[in-house]
Amino acid sequence: MINNSGVKPILLAAGIGERLRPFTNVLPKCLMPINGVPLLEYWLATMHQLGINEVLVNVHYRSADVIDFLSRSRYLSWITYVEERHLLGTAGTIRANQDFVGNSSCFLAHSDNWCCCDFQSFLDYHRFNRPMNTLITMMTFTSEDPQSCGIIESDEEGVVTRFHEKVQKPPGNKANAAVYLIEPEVIEWINKNKNVTDFSTEVIPAFIGKIATWHNDSIHRDIGTIDSLLKAQLDNKPSLPWPDKDEWQISFDAHNIHRMIGDAKITKQIS
Repeated sequence: MINNSGVKPILLAAGIGERLRPFTNVLPKCLMPINGVPLLEYWLATMHQLGINEVLVNVHYRSADVIDFLSRSRYLSWITYVEERHLLGTAGTIRANQDFVGNSSCFLAHSDNWCCCDFQSFLDYHRFNRPMNTLITMMTFTSEDPQSCGIIESDEEGVVTRFHEKVQKPPGNKANAAVYLIEPEVIEWINKNKNVTDFSTEVIPAFIGKIATWHNDSIHRDIGTIDSLLKAQLDNKPSLPWPDKDEWQISFDAHNIHRMIGDAKITKQIS
């Protein structure tokens, strides 16, 4: 495996998940189960399998639940969490944790999205094959509902030329997956522009022409709705590097969320 130690991931796990209520009344969105395994665990497993040994996770909504999850022995030596008492926004979180990233490339992901792909190819593209003068590589996917996404237009090299954030009648269905590799120059810009808080609506427009794209042809779902979460239960589950269940997972197996999802499946089939 190529050495990925020069990549510093920030996994965004602070979201409230309003559209997932009543599920998010009992569990944060980032811990919603996909085939019995918390969503955030898949992201951390991916980082582990890539050989990345330092990861930062931001927490806010139902932070005690997420901190309990992250305090398991399998994570203690390489996962750091930061609790945001007040949400800083995606760009604000980067600014607040710029010392963690340092001079490395930042892997930024909304870890309440369900995403399966060849992540090593994504990293390799950014490192070796992205067009010259680009400072960000954005993962894209084909959206079934482009009005609900950020839709990109790109040139023949795949460099973003226009970006349309959740507009009526967008020009296409190639969507921003909210998974990025970001060079230090972008973080320097965020630090200088203290009023900037959101990555998709403020940072991306400032770097049009300097954003490469890498397309995910596998699985990408925003599980922000109950319907999307239920669809994710039917997707193939990637393997995990931890074959044995620990005490946290055994306790999680008994959580009421699994019954709630099961009941929702039944209701959907009946209706």
